[in-house]
Amino acid sequence: MSGKEILEQALKLKPDERFSVIDALLRSLDTPDASLDALWADEAEKRLHAYRTGNLAGIPFDEVFAEH
Repeated sequence: MSGKEILEQALKLKPDERFSVIDALLRSLDTPDASLDALWADEAEKRLHAYRTGNLAGIPFDEVFAEH
C-alpha cells in the first residue's frame, strides 16, 4: 500500500483514531539517543558549574525575551 493510499484510509478514521495514528507516527520519529542525551547532560553540568563559580554570567529573563 502506498503512502497516498494509507493517507486516504487514515482520513476516513474518526478524529480520536486519527489522533492515535498521528501520535504513534510522531513517537516513532522521536527515538531517544542515549549518547546525545549524555552529551547534553554533561554540557548542562559544565554550564551550571561555570555559573555557580562565577565564570558564566546569567541573563535576566526580561532581557532574553525582550522585543528588539
